[in-house]
Amino acid sequence: MNYPLSSFRRIMLAGSFIAACWSLISCENSQSEMDVWTKKRAIPEEAHDMQSFLSQDGRLKAKLTAPLMLRWQNGKSGQGDTISVEFPNSLHVDFFDDSARLESKVDSKYGIYYENLAKVYLRDSVLVTSVKGDSLWCHDLWWDQNRKLFYSDTTAVYKAPGRDIMGTKGIEATQDFSTVTFKYPIADLKNNEEGSVLPQ
Repeated sequence: MNYPLSSFRRIMLAGSFIAACWSLISCENSQSEMDVWTKKRAIPEEAHDMQSFLSQDGRLKAKLTAPLMLRWQNGKSGQGDTISVEFPNSLHVDFFDDSARLESKVDSKYGIYYENLAKVYLRDSVLVTSVKGDSLWCHDLWWDQNRKLFYSDTTAVYKAPGRDIMGTKGIEATQDFSTVTFKYPIADLKNNEEGSVLPQ
C-alpha cells in the first residue's frame, strides 16, 4: 500500500512518539527495580559464643557473655545511625566496682549497645541482681555506662531483703543499688518476721 509522503511522516512521528513514551515508562520501572538491587544494605559482623570485657581508665567494669553478637557499622538501618552491637538471643553481664569486685548482674533475652552513646537497651524479661541480694525486674531497661545508672519508663518490680516495691511509670537506680527511685510507686510492701506482707 502506498502512502503519500506527508502521511508516512505522520505515521513515523507517531511511532517515534509512542516508542519514546514506552522508553520513558520502561526506564522508570527499570530505575525503581535498580534502586531495590543497588540500595545500601547493612550487613553486620557476626560472632558466636562470645565473651567481651569492658574497661574504663584501665579498670575492669563489665564482662558480657552472649550466644550471638551482631555488630552493625552503620546502624541496623544502614543509613548512618550510631554504631551498635546487638545481642538477639539473650545476654548476661557482670558489673564490677572500682576494686574489680562483682557488684551486680544483668540477664535479658535481648540487648543492644549503642557505642557512640555508651548506652545499652535491654528488653524482654530483664533481671538485675546485686551481691547485696537486691533484684530488679522489668520489661525493658536502659543502662548508662558513663553514669553507671539503670533506668526505665515501664513497670518495674524491686525486691530487697524484707521489702518489695512495684511501680508502673519506671525506675531509676544506681548500678550498685545504693539509690533506687521509683517515678510512681503503687505498692511498697515489707515482709515481717512471720512472712506476711505489711504495707508501708
